[in-house]
Amino acid sequence: MDSRLRFFVSRENFSSFILSLQISCLIFFFFFFFFFSLSLSLSLSLSLTVMEGLWSVFGEFELAYYGVKREQMVLSLCVGCVAALFLGTFLGILSDLIGQRKVCLIFCILHLFVGIWKKITSHPSVWVASICLSLATSIFSFSFETWMVVEHEKQGHRQDTLSDTFWLMTFFESASFIGSQVLTNWLVGTSVDGSIVSPSTAAVLLAMLGILSISKGWTETPQAAALEDYWMSFSACIFGDKRIWLLACAQACLQFSIAVFWILWAPTLVADGRGVHLGLIYPCLLGSRMLGSTVFPWLSSGPSSLRTEDCLVYVYIIMGLVLSIIAYDYQEIGFLVTLFCLFHACLGLILPSLARLRTMYVPNELRGGMISLSLAPANAAILFFLMQGGYYQIIGNAAMMALAALGLFMAAVCMHVLKRWGKQPYQNCHKL
Repeated sequence: MDSRLRFFVSRENFSSFILSLQISCLIFFFFFFFFFSLSLSLSLSLSLTVMEGLWSVFGEFELAYYGVKREQMVLSLCVGCVAALFLGTFLGILSDLIGQRKVCLIFCILHLFVGIWKKITSHPSVWVASICLSLATSIFSFSFETWMVVEHEKQGHRQDTLSDTFWLMTFFESASFIGSQVLTNWLVGTSVDGSIVSPSTAAVLLAMLGILSISKGWTETPQAAALEDYWMSFSACIFGDKRIWLLACAQACLQFSIAVFWILWAPTLVADGRGVHLGLIYPCLLGSRMLGSTVFPWLSSGPSSLRTEDCLVYVYIIMGLVLSIIAYDYQEIGFLVTLFCLFHACLGLILPSLARLRTMYVPNELRGGMISLSLAPANAAILFFLMQGGYYQIIGNAAMMALAALGLFMAAVCMHVLKRWGKQPYQNCHKL
């Protein structure tokens, strides 16, 4: 596998794809915010999900467009990981103390700042953008889920309907990218030089709409607990519960494997100079994730008697086997794409399942801090392998894939132990 570049593709083949994702933000925002019959929290958080995903697919192409070298790209990613590790880890605790509304506003402001920075600066600072967007990603990982769970209970909805909210988040998050791609490809064409600023413009507009919607359409009464009282409660409920430790370990292993996949999927496909249209494969991955999420309601409330922990054990093992096959030997493109789609189908099932387990074990007032702290080991591991594999080139791509697979197998063991120590199905901490 070639480790020189994450994205090895011509601008002409990739440009319309990445620019279409930026415009899909606006289409998805208006569709959900004005027409979809879900609550404000779900519709707005889904629209901002698309804005959060822009940098992951557009960012590196943009860096290449501005002439940033490979070493500088890797270094910028490392700077972002450092910010997520040492600052983003504690943003979850901050959100529990000051409220999710203010932290979600910070999320939008960070994207707004980066978008304006790119528009007014001919050569924007890569480090500034990486730090801001990494912090925004940290906020996104915990704040919107916590927000929706709190709003769900505040509005008096039944607990069993919360599972539908989780899988709908995963489903429509992926669908938003796919549904608008055909239209936006037709709109922007292949003129990269004439359209390179349009993603920043769309991000600025969407961030402003997000700020306005959160400010005017969301009222919240944050908890009045002092930091000392919060930390005592956090230590007793989170640090003192071995089941939450297992859940956090499984979450960290999953996040690490996802990061490794998105770093290496493109160089794996283009190994030995193979020509690949990444813009055609990416929607296939998202579609697989959508299909995987639709399995979740059947397993959680259908005729199957399989517990969530049992399901996660099997799915984690499948994902680990997929990454093991990818790491083991050279594969043809068709077989690799099939494995990638299977990986994302499993991911679509795991994400709402973990959210459901968090609802069972973690109190809402501690949920943000628990999620952000559980991501710290993943961020530390990503930083280490970016330095060793991407910057110093000591560790190969196959070794990184193998370690990610090992982490998934470890997560399966955590879920198996959690089942033995866990609560009965459909029982959660808010009913005890």
